[in-house]
Amino acid sequence: MPAAVTSLWTTHLDRASAVPVARQLAVALRRAIAEGGIDAGARLPSTRVLSTELGLARSTVVGVFEQLAAEGFVLSRPGSGYYVPARPAPLRNGEAPSPAPRPVSREARRLAGFVPPHRGDPRPFESGNAEIDGRFMTDWKRLAARVLSHRTRSHWGYGDPQGDHDLRTAIASYLGAARGVRCRPEQIVLTGGTQQGLSLACRVLVDPGDTAWVEDPCYRSAYEILAMAQARIVPVPIDDDGLAIGRCREQAPPRLVYTTPARQYPLGMAMPFARRVELLEWAERAGAWIIEDDYESEFQHPARMLPSLQGLDRAGRVVYLGTFSKLLFPSLRLGYAVLPEDLVGPVTAARYLTDRQSTGLMQTILTDFMLGGHFARHLKRMRALYAERQQFLIAAIRRRLGGLLEAHPTESGMYLIAWLPADWSDAAAARALGEAGVVAVPLSSLVIETPRPPGLMLGYTGHSEAAMTRATDRMAEIFSRKPV
Repeated sequence: MPAAVTSLWTTHLDRASAVPVARQLAVALRRAIAEGGIDAGARLPSTRVLSTELGLARSTVVGVFEQLAAEGFVLSRPGSGYYVPARPAPLRNGEAPSPAPRPVSREARRLAGFVPPHRGDPRPFESGNAEIDGRFMTDWKRLAARVLSHRTRSHWGYGDPQGDHDLRTAIASYLGAARGVRCRPEQIVLTGGTQQGLSLACRVLVDPGDTAWVEDPCYRSAYEILAMAQARIVPVPIDDDGLAIGRCREQAPPRLVYTTPARQYPLGMAMPFARRVELLEWAERAGAWIIEDDYESEFQHPARMLPSLQGLDRAGRVVYLGTFSKLLFPSLRLGYAVLPEDLVGPVTAARYLTDRQSTGLMQTILTDFMLGGHFARHLKRMRALYAERQQFLIAAIRRRLGGLLEAHPTESGMYLIAWLPADWSDAAAARALGEAGVVAVPLSSLVIETPRPPGLMLGYTGHSEAAMTRATDRMAEIFSRKPV
């Protein structure tokens, strides 16, 4: 029988620490056993001896040993003491074991090559940042405090994976009035944002090898999500009216088409009424689904907004996606999918199996925010503010970068495209800016195969005028010598 290890193992206990000495002893013993500081098969010192050596009550040491025995770190042998479990016998001749295979799925191998972009504090001209003003924060905090004070035990459990019915009702009412969307609350599934909405739609609409048409250039995350769904992606060029559906008429019909008709991402044009009707009629004949990403439509002038594709659809071919994360604040992670009725069940099931539901607390706060009229007032303020920020950025570009960058006013959104000289590389320009702390997305990174002139996507929301001025000055310094 191995000897006790009283004289071979000691530890220091810090009695001035806020960590209880019992916990310190347990941690030290676990580490010594795991790291081989106490040999396998060795008997631990008796509780009486160890308590004397460490100056602890014997009951404290007994409690630690019993805890480690329950965790499997030591073995208790009645009448004999506590022992470190024996480790497996080594292989003969000291041979190292052959590493076992580590099989993963094909999807895991594809995901291993994808690195999510890091988002820290907003830097000009990073896109997708919302303006968080004092009035919004005051309203949101007040509503949050009221919601928390009125929540009962029944409100802290699981909720409906489709989303809170009151919030879906508020969303249906808003979309009907603002975007011409024709739906009932029962057709809405709440999501974690547009990206999750697209992921869920792909799960229920796309089998590996199915064809998906996407705009070129396009929202890069949409391309990546479709690629992960193993869709065969066909890029469709963009003309002055948006998705040029006529370019692909002779090809076999796809399973789905992804489009941003309200404000094409990233070029910014709106799809006119005639093109929308043409697309819907074609989808009905071809049996194709349309995923309508209504990106940034809320920041256009209401009098000039065209009705959504979903509102014009009579064949039930359109899945309409929207998000509150861009409208309110990115970490909210609440969006919605408006679905044809036969897709509601499958998408709800997919949402349940993905992450069950959206946070109930945020749903309730957002419901009160919408029903109390705060949402409409907030959008009106942001629409005016973002239009001002766009004008400010264009003026700064013309003042400091005239002749090097060309930017024109567009229907108000959250970003604009600034065009570079034709012989410049927008990727090289973006790298040079990044080294100076200025963020710009090169248009070429959003292009699939249709060549475009070099340009930079510059976000102007969530950045102060002072910050944009400093960033524009840095751009002028960098662009005074052509980046290569």
